[in-house]
Amino acid sequence: MLSDSAKTGMKFDSFFVGAFIIVHIGSRFLSASFEIAIHGTDWSQPAANMVATIWSTLSPNTLTIAEHVTWWLALGLILLFLPYFPYSKHAHLFMGPLNIMASEKRKSMAAIETIDFEDEELDHDEEKEAHSDEEDHGEFKFGLILVGPRDDKGWSQAHFEGGEYVEEITGGEMIVADFINPADSPNLTVDQVASDMIDEGAQLIIATSDDMKDGILAAAEMYPDIPMIWASGDSAKADGKGYREDLENLGNIMGRMEYGKMIAGCAAALKTKTGHIGFLGPLINDETRRLTNAAYLGAKHCYKGENELKFDVIWIGFWFHIPGVTSDPTQVTNEFFDAGADVVISHIDTPEALVVTGQRAAEGEDVYVVGYDYEFTCETAPDVCLGVPYYNWGPDYLNAAMNAAHGEFEAEWIWSGPNWEDMNDKDSSAIGWQMGDGLSDTEAGELGSFMSLLASEQLNLFTGPINFQDGSVYLEDGVEATDNEIWYTPQLLEGMLGDSE
Repeated sequence: MLSDSAKTGMKFDSFFVGAFIIVHIGSRFLSASFEIAIHGTDWSQPAANMVATIWSTLSPNTLTIAEHVTWWLALGLILLFLPYFPYSKHAHLFMGPLNIMASEKRKSMAAIETIDFEDEELDHDEEKEAHSDEEDHGEFKFGLILVGPRDDKGWSQAHFEGGEYVEEITGGEMIVADFINPADSPNLTVDQVASDMIDEGAQLIIATSDDMKDGILAAAEMYPDIPMIWASGDSAKADGKGYREDLENLGNIMGRMEYGKMIAGCAAALKTKTGHIGFLGPLINDETRRLTNAAYLGAKHCYKGENELKFDVIWIGFWFHIPGVTSDPTQVTNEFFDAGADVVISHIDTPEALVVTGQRAAEGEDVYVVGYDYEFTCETAPDVCLGVPYYNWGPDYLNAAMNAAHGEFEAEWIWSGPNWEDMNDKDSSAIGWQMGDGLSDTEAGELGSFMSLLASEQLNLFTGPINFQDGSVYLEDGVEATDNEIWYTPQLLEGMLGDSE
């Protein structure tokens, strides 16, 4: 369906062009009739001959003036219309011949390219074209609320690029607010930001941090008709601790990064020579505990070293460094290496761990790092980066946006895993893994085999016997953890160093 503005524009264009044609042709016709009245009958113009008889009573001087006025009127209309012509629906009269001349040569005018129906890329192209042709094309607006900067090379940038993916496919407009956290924006709440975005025309609001809980819940209550997404939350989880049945406009989207963290832990275990792995954590909650545990389980499974595995966790207090509020991740990373760790797994939003590792490696130390959140994080220190598990928010955000645009949004709890056939497929995989240059070919091969086991479901690391840090039983022997048992994680696991609370 066309928008009202588009319909109005088309009506005006048709009226304008039609008026030009009628007045221009009419002026040319009248000019011809005046000329015949002056110079005599022209049997090649029978219609003008008939009209010329009307002017038989006019003086020659009057006829001459009338001829010139109508002729110049016809010419002037052409000059007036030319600037408008490129903006009208008739611009193809100019561009069509140019397009034909610039196009690839065909054997005949009717010939078309042969279509390979076995080409899977065609499916992706068709999906994108279908999305682009939707009725709300170019008009849909959505708000994206980021806890950090949109170019942090981590968590917030991954969300931002997910929003750009939605923009590209739908033709919609993204309204972005970044640095929305108590330190950078102490007088600004998430619900206030959401309200401002809705005033700007946003039809979907996405809050991208677990710490935005209070604000996005308040916003959902204030605007029950506006679809909203809370990344990492559980408000739409029917059997969850934070379930809000009353908020039918608030859904949750999160990626099963547990798989990515298992891979990260395995990569660290394959590389370490000392058996000491440092884990740079943000703040402590269910999410960070379960992902830290996943990294440990991956490391424990893959470690074959002679020394006892030491998995050391230090929390800085937030997702990124806030001077005077959190611990300094640069200092913590240096402390890991000074204490004998030779691999650090980063779990914060920013790349300090990669910067420090790159610097110390340049000084001759045999140290390595695993990044987090963002696909291209390894570019900060490519030679010592073992890889990076990252989020691809685009596909799930696109689905939410399309549902919101068509009035089909439902408050769902979505926990999306990787596409094991191609973890780096931007159109289908919520979790990706980029192999880093810091792994040798042998180590990369072993890591690939581990990933294949995860993909085949032959290996489930969340299978007992597993105890918590305090010695209590987490999973009995042979018992696989449920989604709730993984999602809500009260402690770190037995064998890990660091605080659980």
